[in-house]
Amino acid sequence: MTRRCAEAAPSLLQVLLALHCGVVFLQCSAASAMGSDVSALMAFKRAIIEDPHSVLSDWTDADGNACDWRGVICSAPQGSVISLKLSNSSLKGFIAPELGQLSFLQELYLDHNLLFATIPKQIGSLRNLRVLDLSVNRLTGPIPSELGGLSSVSVINFHSNGLTGSIPSELGKLQNLVELRLDRNRLKGSIPGSNTPSFSPASNIGSTAHNGLCPSPRLYVGDFSYNFLVGKIPPCLKYLPRSSFQGNCFQDEYSVQQRALQMCISGSTGQRGGTNGFKHPGHNKHEKIQQPIWLLVLEIATGVLLVVFVITGIVTASRSCKLKPSIRISSWNRSKSWSDEITVLIDSDMLKSLPKLSRQELEVACEDFSNIIGSSPETVVYKGTMKDGPEVSVISLCAFEGQWTSHHELFYQNKVLDLARLNHENIAKFLGYCRESDPFSRMLVFEYAPNGTLFEHLHYGEGGQLSWLRRMKIAIGIAQGLRYLHTELQPPFAISELNSNSVYVTEDFTPKLVDFECWKMMFSRQFSRHEKATGHLNSKSPFPGHGDSGEDKQADIQANTFAFGVILLEIISGRLPYCKDKGYLVDWATKYLQQPEEIGKLVDPELSSARSEDLAVLCSVVSRCIDPDPSKRPSMQIITGVLENGIDLSAAAILKESSLAWAELALAL
Repeated sequence: MTRRCAEAAPSLLQVLLALHCGVVFLQCSAASAMGSDVSALMAFKRAIIEDPHSVLSDWTDADGNACDWRGVICSAPQGSVISLKLSNSSLKGFIAPELGQLSFLQELYLDHNLLFATIPKQIGSLRNLRVLDLSVNRLTGPIPSELGGLSSVSVINFHSNGLTGSIPSELGKLQNLVELRLDRNRLKGSIPGSNTPSFSPASNIGSTAHNGLCPSPRLYVGDFSYNFLVGKIPPCLKYLPRSSFQGNCFQDEYSVQQRALQMCISGSTGQRGGTNGFKHPGHNKHEKIQQPIWLLVLEIATGVLLVVFVITGIVTASRSCKLKPSIRISSWNRSKSWSDEITVLIDSDMLKSLPKLSRQELEVACEDFSNIIGSSPETVVYKGTMKDGPEVSVISLCAFEGQWTSHHELFYQNKVLDLARLNHENIAKFLGYCRESDPFSRMLVFEYAPNGTLFEHLHYGEGGQLSWLRRMKIAIGIAQGLRYLHTELQPPFAISELNSNSVYVTEDFTPKLVDFECWKMMFSRQFSRHEKATGHLNSKSPFPGHGDSGEDKQADIQANTFAFGVILLEIISGRLPYCKDKGYLVDWATKYLQQPEEIGKLVDPELSSARSEDLAVLCSVVSRCIDPDPSKRPSMQIITGVLENGIDLSAAAILKESSLAWAELALAL
């Protein structure tokens, strides 16, 4: 027995020694992994050239442990880095390729910063990465095809950058991809995908065939809007909403709200900062060959008649009265007859008192007009930084000199005057305008709200970031802004398309209302027969010749009230105003609004708490705002009073609700 024990002792010692060596090896491996992670993160810090909020101030490699750094999450106190969250940090610089060395990284949130240059291809080596969010930055260049190696990724969000090139077909290899947002960039080419029309995410689970994006078996959210994509939308992606493809250059029946042809041509050639003088080489040659001689003669004759008509009109007018200095802007298209050519006299001093900016200084501020943060068929919105420091939003109208009539010019100048008179804490401040002829430019400049739109925070951001307190502050701020526009201004001002996308928020979550969609009216409106016949427009109205009556203005204000009710529902519920699967938010909410004991079911499930008293006040306001009879909707004066009196944002009330409210109060108020 003793001999057996003696024989077993060496074996036991060997086992213990092996276990000890294994533990030491694992510790060394962990230390080596942490050292590699620290090295990669320090390389990222060195690539950041501006950190105004000192977010990375505690990133030091003195102790060799990154787990206590701000924005860094590890699998254990001394483990590997699994998450890097630096959203909304105002970091300016580029993305260091060394981030590809964070082999255990699962989440990378660098959205809403000022990162520029290209996306490093080394990011594609992060096999454990599940979320890649680089949205709302200044990134340029192509999307690396190496991202097809992100075998675990479920969310890729690159929206609102300046990415160019085509969409790599390698993204179709991502079998776990659920959400892909590439909207609001400058991507070109076609969407890679199969022509199989019967594709749906559910029916394709388990498929391993690879043909562009279509084999992505779990892709339920895809947004390709506001790029310069061409061709046809792959039939296998048509289960996505049509809005996912708007603002491009597609040419098929499924596409809606595509860009104008001129924008598609200028975008495909890479031309920036205006398209005045652009001519397609093949088009001009074809035009010269096909143009009949009789048409040329007719044009010359019409031109002579037009000159005679204009000279006669000017001479007659000068004899009858003394005119102010004025300018004449007219447009001539072959499809028009000479009788449609109307001269509108515009006061050249109309905008004299307003700050005017040159196209050149705006081009420098907006980095050669490459920093696009939004677009529509009528406008492109750029972000810029002026020489004297402030960040600005620059709205450039998508118009060409040949299309710009005197009616357009009068509308533009009156709209500039109308926007310049707005002065309220909850209205985006107008800073100036740009009006030049070479190249043809019509722009407006506003203060920039760096925290994105309310829509983005409610539907694409982290739900916890918008606490109940912040939502109440935003709701009351919007109401106060609308009260100012509707009741304190004379004449009143109505926002053309009020929704959560027209509400921008600052860093302290103060809402700022903008009216970027008013230009749709200018490009689509039809002037009345009387206006065409007389050539006279009411230069006193901000909407000349359209909607000037008291009835029309009241209808616009009532429409704003209804829209405010919808925004309140979004704030309460976190739901989209319309969803293909769930229908309209108003229809869904009505059944709960009609039963006071059921209103708790309206609250966003991502909210940790919601004050029942506030909810009751909001729901009573919503019910009146969305009344089907516009005449029964109360004024914003009444609505704002109800909200201000019914929702207590005082420090005492907030602290009474939560012992942790001090920090939230400091951030939100």
